[in-house]
Amino acid sequence: MKSDDLKNAPKLFCESISVGFTPEYFVMGLTSGAQATFYALTPQHLKRLNEYLKHQISDYEKEHGEIKAEWNPNIPSPLKPLHPPSNLS
Repeated sequence: MKSDDLKNAPKLFCESISVGFTPEYFVMGLTSGAQATFYALTPQHLKRLNEYLKHQISDYEKEHGEIKAEWNPNIPSPLKPLHPPSNLS
């Protein structure tokens, strides 16, 4: 994708990201208001995406300073419950 294509592409602000997985693939959901888009990725592709994002964040922080953000693993995902129900009746 060319730089001008990226600048001119329509954009939505992503309010939330949720990820669930099976042994075969990951499902990543990105939400913006009432809209959501879901992507299925192989474990290998998600790993490459992770490496790419780390690289991009590193470049950003070199130019703009450290990003202050906290990740809380206790925020429940709508795709993958932290504690699935034990009784399905």
